[in-house]
Amino acid sequence: MTQAIIQRRPVPTVSSTPFSHLHPVLARVYAARGVESLADIGRHLNELLPDHLMKGMGAAVDRLVLALERQERILILGDFDCDGATSTTLAVLALRMMGAAQVDYLVPNRFEFGYGLSPEIVEVARQKKPDVIVTVDNGISSIEGVKKAQDFGIDVIVTDHHLPGQVLPDAVAIVNPNQPGCDFIAKSTCGVGVIFYVMIALRRALQSKGYFSGHQSAPNLANLLDLVALGTVADVVALEHNNRTLVHQGLLRIRAGQARPGILALLEVAGRQREHLMAADLGFAIAPRLNAAGRLEDMSIGIECLLTDNPDHARELAQTLNHLNVERRGIEQSMQKQAIEILDQLSLDDPSMPWGVCLFEASWHQGVIGILASRIKDRLHRPVIAFALGDEGEIKGSARSIPGFHIRDGLDAIAARHPGLLKKFGGHAAAAGLSISIKDLAIFKDAFNAEVKKALTEADLQRVLMTDGELQHDDFTLELSDALQQAGPWGHQFPEPVFDGYFKILQQRIVGQKHLKLVVMPVGGQQAIDAIAFGVDTQQWPNDAVQSIRMVYRLARNEFRGQVSLQLMVDYLEAS
Repeated sequence: MTQAIIQRRPVPTVSSTPFSHLHPVLARVYAARGVESLADIGRHLNELLPDHLMKGMGAAVDRLVLALERQERILILGDFDCDGATSTTLAVLALRMMGAAQVDYLVPNRFEFGYGLSPEIVEVARQKKPDVIVTVDNGISSIEGVKKAQDFGIDVIVTDHHLPGQVLPDAVAIVNPNQPGCDFIAKSTCGVGVIFYVMIALRRALQSKGYFSGHQSAPNLANLLDLVALGTVADVVALEHNNRTLVHQGLLRIRAGQARPGILALLEVAGRQREHLMAADLGFAIAPRLNAAGRLEDMSIGIECLLTDNPDHARELAQTLNHLNVERRGIEQSMQKQAIEILDQLSLDDPSMPWGVCLFEASWHQGVIGILASRIKDRLHRPVIAFALGDEGEIKGSARSIPGFHIRDGLDAIAARHPGLLKKFGGHAAAAGLSISIKDLAIFKDAFNAEVKKALTEADLQRVLMTDGELQHDDFTLELSDALQQAGPWGHQFPEPVFDGYFKILQQRIVGQKHLKLVVMPVGGQQAIDAIAFGVDTQQWPNDAVQSIRMVYRLARNEFRGQVSLQLMVDYLEAS
C-alpha cells in the first residue's frame, strides 16, 4: 500500500447547543461532518423525503395499480450485485404483499447477457409472458431493450439510480432521482431505495382507491427496510440524511431479529452477532456473500436466500453462498498475485508508471475483476481498470477510481474523442463497467491514461487519510466507542470516526497468517490497549526494531470468551 499523508478534518466551532449533552469527541466528529443541528442527525421514518418528488412516480404507480387490478403478469428485471438482489427481492415481496398473484423475477446471467434490459434478455423475458416489466437497479441505458419489449407488447417501467445518457429509454415511466428534471434531492439513493419509494407510493395509491378491504389489509412496508439497509450500504452510495435514515431503520429491525431469514442466516455463517450489528457489517460480511453468487454463478441463489420465509432453507442457501464466497476469495487472491507481479515491474516513482492503470490477463475471471480493480486501486491510489476476456474478440473491464476523477464521465470523454473505441460503458463517479475490442486495448490504455492525466494532479495521486484528530488518554473507553457506533450509521461521505496518534509498542505478533496483533500504549499514557491491523505486509511486520508507531485507528468493542474490552482497529501504521 502506498505511503499516506495523514490530515485532520477541520472542525468548525462547536456551539454549546444543541450538542452540549454529547461527549465532546462525538460533538467534534459531528461538526467535522457538517452537522449543524439535531435535525441533521435525526433518523426517524417521518423525516424521509416525500416520494412525490421523484419524477415519473405518478406514471409508474398508475401502471402498477392497473396491473394489480387486472392481476396482470409482472416481471422484475434485476441486476447481479447486492443492490440488484435486494431491489429484486423487495419488489417481489412488496407486490405479493399487495396482492399480486403473478409476479416473478429475472436476473441476467452476467456471462451470457451482461448488464441490464438488453434485447437478448427481453427474448428470455418474453417466455414468461409478462404484461409489465419493472427494471430495478438498471434500465436507464436500456434504449434498445425497452424498444424491443414494446415491440412485443410489453410495457416497461424503469426504476434505476445510475447516471443517464443523453437519450432516455421510451418507457411507460422512468423513476430515477438522477434523471433530468427530478426534484428529489437525495441523488445518492440507490436501486433498492428507489424501488422502496415506488412501493410506498403504490401502497398509498391503492389505499386511496379502497383496494385494501375485507380479508386484505395494507402491508407494513417498513418490514422491508432490512433489505433497503443492506442494498444501500453494499452499493457504497453517499450516506446523506435520507440514506442514513433508511439504513438506521433497517439496522434497528435486524438487531431486533425482525429481518428476512436469509439476512439472519448470512449473519450466522459470517459469525456476526445481530444485536451489535453495524452498517459496516452489512458491507463486509453479508454483501460479499450475496455478490459471490452473481460473480461466480447465478444471483438467483442470493435472491432465493432473501426471498424464502423458511429459516432452514435460508441456512442451506446461506451456506451455499458462503462456499461461493470462499471460492471467490481464492480466485481473487490468485488474480491479485498476478496483477502485483505485473505492477512490480514498475515503480510508483517510475515516470513510465501510468496515472490510469489498465490490467489484463486472459485467464482472469469476469466476475472478480471488479474486486481486483478495487484492490489495486487501493494499493496504488490511482484509477484502475481490470479486464477479462469476453465474447467474440471483446474484453470486459471493471473500473474503480479515486477522488478527483469521475470514472463514468472519463469514459464518456474517451468515447467522444475516439468514436467506436468503447462498445458499451456505464457507471458512476467511483466505479464503472465497459467493453472494448481486444485489439484496441493498447489504444484504450493510452486514451485512458491521457484522460486521467488531464483530470488529476500529482498531488491527487498521493493517498491522504483524513482523521478526527487525537484522543486524550481518558478517551480510550468502551463508553466512547459505543457512543460513536450508536451515532451512526457511518459510511460513504459520512465516514466512520477515525483518529490518529503516537503509541509505544508493548507487544507485536502475526495472527491468522497476515494480521498484526498489537498491544500499544499512547505516548505519555499508562493504559495498555489491544490493537489489530488486518492484512499487513508480513515482510515488514512484525518488526522488533520498531518501538513506537503512528497509527490511524478506530475504537471498537472486542468480545472474546465472554469478556468485553476496548480494541483499536488499525487502518494505517508507520514507524515513528
